[in-house]
Amino acid sequence: MPKNSKVTQREHSSEHVTESVADLLAHEEPVDYKRSILNVTGEKDAEEDLDAENRPAWNSKLQYILAQIGYSVGLGNVWRFPYLCQKNGGGAYLVPYLVLLIIIGLPLFFLELAVGQRIRRGSIGVWNYICPRLGGIGYASCLVCFFVGLYYNVIIGWSIFYFFKSFQYPLPWSECPIVKNGSVAVVETECERSSATTYFWYRETLDISNSISESGGLNWKMTLCLLVAWSLVGLAMIKGIQSSGKVMYFSSLFPYVVLVCFLVRGLLLRGAVDGIMHMFTPKLDKMLDPQVWREAATQVFFALGLGFGGVIAFSSYNKQDNNCHFDATLVSFINFFTSVLATLVVFAVLGFKANIMNEKCVVENAEKILGYLNTNVLSHDLIPPHVNFSHLTAKDYNEMYRVIMTVKEGHFKELGLDACLLEDELNKSVQGTGLAFIAFTEAMTHFPASPFWSVMFFLMLINLGLGSMIGTMSGITTPIIDTFKVRKEVFTVGCCIFAFVVGLIFVQRSGNYFVTMFDDYSATLPLTVVVILENIAVAWIYGTKKFMQELTEMLGFRPYQFYYYTWKYVSPICMAVLMTASIIQLGVSPPGYSAWIREEAAEKFLFYPTWAMAILISLIILASLPLPLVFILRQFHLVSDGSNALSVTYKKGRMMKDISNLEDNDETRFILSKVPSETPSPMPTHRSYLGPGSNSPMEMSTAPNGRYGSGYLLASTPESEL
Repeated sequence: MPKNSKVTQREHSSEHVTESVADLLAHEEPVDYKRSILNVTGEKDAEEDLDAENRPAWNSKLQYILAQIGYSVGLGNVWRFPYLCQKNGGGAYLVPYLVLLIIIGLPLFFLELAVGQRIRRGSIGVWNYICPRLGGIGYASCLVCFFVGLYYNVIIGWSIFYFFKSFQYPLPWSECPIVKNGSVAVVETECERSSATTYFWYRETLDISNSISESGGLNWKMTLCLLVAWSLVGLAMIKGIQSSGKVMYFSSLFPYVVLVCFLVRGLLLRGAVDGIMHMFTPKLDKMLDPQVWREAATQVFFALGLGFGGVIAFSSYNKQDNNCHFDATLVSFINFFTSVLATLVVFAVLGFKANIMNEKCVVENAEKILGYLNTNVLSHDLIPPHVNFSHLTAKDYNEMYRVIMTVKEGHFKELGLDACLLEDELNKSVQGTGLAFIAFTEAMTHFPASPFWSVMFFLMLINLGLGSMIGTMSGITTPIIDTFKVRKEVFTVGCCIFAFVVGLIFVQRSGNYFVTMFDDYSATLPLTVVVILENIAVAWIYGTKKFMQELTEMLGFRPYQFYYYTWKYVSPICMAVLMTASIIQLGVSPPGYSAWIREEAAEKFLFYPTWAMAILISLIILASLPLPLVFILRQFHLVSDGSNALSVTYKKGRMMKDISNLEDNDETRFILSKVPSETPSPMPTHRSYLGPGSNSPMEMSTAPNGRYGSGYLLASTPESEL
């Protein structure tokens, strides 16, 4: 403490001082807030506060925004949102999505940004601070991040494989392979019965087995790609935000360049407008379907990366006065804009593909009709006179099809003719890997300069995945490094190596089925519970009014009352409804997966075997286990819950927890180091400071005094070495 401070002067004075702790602090002369920490617990808390001051920071606001965008904008925006939009009413789906983005997504995203920036810790430290008994939230987030990171990086591995395969012309998935059967060359049967892109995906890339029970051994090509993927993540994360922040400049911006290029190219393709019109034609009756709202809420929830801890980790490196409300609004709506942009691109390309497939269908069925005409199965009188088989249009074929169906009503099915409707092609819902690695790749084979577009597309997927992986891994590394003080480089490398070894389960021949299992069940329910508890911890336990007041001090303005009501009432209720709907959905839809049957060259839905069900249930239980476990351990004082430590910390003119929040009895015990029964009751307004000759609370003591431990511990500054 400075030797000329008023407290020091009073210690050497014989005057009887009757001032409260608040008065002493108010009269204290200015000190260097960055170095001086007023602490009532011990050296550990002082060290943590100094760590917070020395915490790494983003080089610029742009770098931080790009990191949050790179994390929230991922593969789901490209291959999940367009599918949901098509499935749930086209343009009408945007209404429930926007409503839920505003009442659930934005408030909860703002909440996570605010607590991370306010407390400047990873998810474990944040929730230990806000509510120690709910400290399991941080550990559950870490586990879910680990599960998601395991399979998410496999998808990046697949994209890396396709990326390198794209440097050839023609593209290797553009035609079916020819195999020799003795002296005769024939088309590969599995490919002929499906399609070239489907065959390349299931057989050349995954070499997939017929079921999850058939391991089939490791796929060495995918194993190498997975190693490359984890190496990229490790290199991006090795130095924390110093390295990952620089990566974000490219990984966050490059996908937008590619999406815009694809949109321009797609709009110039024949049939692109058909796809976009089909996409945004609203089916208003869908808006009344509860299932549409449930899927929209789930998409909002995962699109912003809520509950993973990555949002908190990134915001914890911000300055205290950063306007995180602006950040939350900006990132949320950029995320929505990206989803719409990706949807335009996807359906422009799928509209082109639908026209190509429809023309192919017309040609094949026209050949069947010519065959029936030549064999007199059909009469030439059934063919309209203006129809020219040399230049047969889809409209002419549909007219001819209706005439034949009307005349040959009793025997029409035997003819085996297809309707060849463009609407049917556009209605074929494709999502996930089916969209990226089958439908989109097939469309690109018809592009001029197809290898160039293929390279761009898969490089975009790699960057989208890498941005999300950096955020996901930050949700693990930041809280662990903050809590356990391990070396950043050592832990990051060790984590990547361990994840690669465990991730070998996904590069077996049956690995794709495990990816499906983890994607469907490892995160959905546990993360919903995590976010509900986050909301309750801040709004109901820490207190919404108190939190709003701290935000006012931090931001310099008071957030809208809208957030008060959404945090306290709307978001918890909506999330509880979503969790209930998710549980009902799990019960109604028996767990299963789509298996590729080689002999049939088709997908078939199979139920998980008993051992796979055990793994599935274990994933959900393991991800949720820290929540009750930490609560029980801290409720019954089996481990320290951190509540025995009151940290009074100067931070740029404010205190993290100020003494005015103490109850009267607690302040009595704090000042006089006595139990309440030994102090006068009621307490006077001014408590006595006992002077230098007594057992002063300003002196260090190794024995804990009451609930809050020993007296003041001053930060080790030159002036305080007394």
